[in-house]
Amino acid sequence: MVDAVPSKVLYIDLTHKRFWVEDRREIFEKYLGGAGVAIKLLEEEVPKNADPLGPENAIIFAVGPFTALYPTASKTVAMFKSPHTGNLGESHAGGRSAIAIRLAGYGAIVIRGASDTPVWVAVHGQKVYFRDARALWGMSSSHTVGRIIRENEPGRGFRTIMRIGRAGEKMVTYASVITETYRHFGRLGLGAVFGSKKLKALVVSGRSSIKIPDKRGYREVYNKIYDLIVNSTLMKKYHDLGTPMNVLPLNKMGALPTRNLQSTRLETADKISGEYLAENYLGRRLACSHCPVACIHLAALREPYEDEPYFYKTTFIGYDYEPIYSLGSMLGATEPEGMLKLMDKVDALGLDAMSTGVALAWATEAYKRGLITEHDLAGLKLEWGDYETYLQAVEYIVEQPTDFYKALARGAAYASKVYGGEEFALVFGGNEMPGYHTGPAAPFSFLVGSRHSHLDMGGYSLDEKTIGKQLAPEEIVDKLLAEERWRQILSSLVICFFARGVYKPELVVEAFKPLGYELTIEYLQRLGKEIHLNKYRFKIREGFSLEKIKFPKRIFETPTPHGKLSEEFMQKLLDLFRQKITEDLKSC
Repeated sequence: MVDAVPSKVLYIDLTHKRFWVEDRREIFEKYLGGAGVAIKLLEEEVPKNADPLGPENAIIFAVGPFTALYPTASKTVAMFKSPHTGNLGESHAGGRSAIAIRLAGYGAIVIRGASDTPVWVAVHGQKVYFRDARALWGMSSSHTVGRIIRENEPGRGFRTIMRIGRAGEKMVTYASVITETYRHFGRLGLGAVFGSKKLKALVVSGRSSIKIPDKRGYREVYNKIYDLIVNSTLMKKYHDLGTPMNVLPLNKMGALPTRNLQSTRLETADKISGEYLAENYLGRRLACSHCPVACIHLAALREPYEDEPYFYKTTFIGYDYEPIYSLGSMLGATEPEGMLKLMDKVDALGLDAMSTGVALAWATEAYKRGLITEHDLAGLKLEWGDYETYLQAVEYIVEQPTDFYKALARGAAYASKVYGGEEFALVFGGNEMPGYHTGPAAPFSFLVGSRHSHLDMGGYSLDEKTIGKQLAPEEIVDKLLAEERWRQILSSLVICFFARGVYKPELVVEAFKPLGYELTIEYLQRLGKEIHLNKYRFKIREGFSLEKIKFPKRIFETPTPHGKLSEEFMQKLLDLFRQKITEDLKSC
């Protein structure tokens, strides 16, 4: 039995193969859990100017007080120093990871040091095992690794298996960590940090139960939340088509980045749309643990075996809007099957889909402009929509047979500095562009968001709501900053952002009461601001500068639904944000 609000932190030292548990009640009571706790632990664990791929970097996994209690509180926050940007690395994943960590008795897991040989670490409640993973190192697919570990670890139905593919082993700076096959800690290179530590996988299981002070009050709040999720329209779209429903509306409004953002409309968008994939390929829907929505959509790709008539291999491939954008429209997809095969390959290798697609789009344009040659590409000729070539190119990003692929394995920003073409490298703060060219708020939020992600600030949403209107720079900055700071509370609880329309401030306060906590909306808003500033302190400490970051030139060349973006207007947004953050850091 564990307390309603988590407090225990499991520390794992890979260098010396030891572990211990500390009660960190003070940090959880102040910062709730998730992102709020993770950034404080990261500050403690990682010394200034630490090598992101050195043993002094740490990995923090953190869950929140709503984990295993309320629906859709199903995410785990991972924090680390990013090898991709050199500052804050933060990634969220669903699946079973959050529930497993919580029911193992922990609010957070801290992984220190580095092993001298490949290992996987198994956490089963209060017991921790260091397993020899040398036989798994170098395996061709992360999916195979998952199957082997499932056969050798207890806890079926309760456990999570987080593992890396070959991209993580080779320390590609945008390598991801795969969990439960179809969920990912993507973006910013957690997989490379795993690889640098020789950590092939982390397995967690637990069977604890949670003490709830007010059981009747808890049931009432639970039922209210469940009803909002299941019986209202707030989350219906995520179950029906999922995020791929974005493809056709964005294409229609001229906001779907296409062929490295040379255009915002794809002529064949209907062939990669959520509707087309659901009608022709949808095989299954899956849900994260303790979530009734089932937003995970799997395509069933049926391929004949060579020289074996009437025998087919069926592969289930997870698809969402972001990989459809990055591995589809950005690469000029004309049909879905090549795109789905590339998604599967990227997953098997353990690469982040968004960074991979944007890097390949940049490379395709660079090849067409003559900045790189077939020799650089190890004999390949990159052409829009040529998926057989793209499948080989992602293998080369991992194998790195030429200097060009070694550069591309560090992202589009680095490769464009070496080979030219920075003006069309779609990178924000060192991270590759998300899939929204919707207006001024989206690229602004990508540039100044703490993760340089579409999940920071929700700028694309503000753009879509204000088409035909001209908001003042001050209004845009204030709205996005308020949204970002409330999202810090959601990511500390840890709520899936798809449910942000359900977990409004009033409901969050109500949900805390059965757990024995009387909080106010004002308190949560102040805390969200503090957590946001804690992230910025870490970023600035590690060399991030609001004075030095720049918008990619390509975003000013290609029109949005708000028209062409003005460099002067975008600079005004950046100046206002810089001023507000500087003042807030001084006053807090």
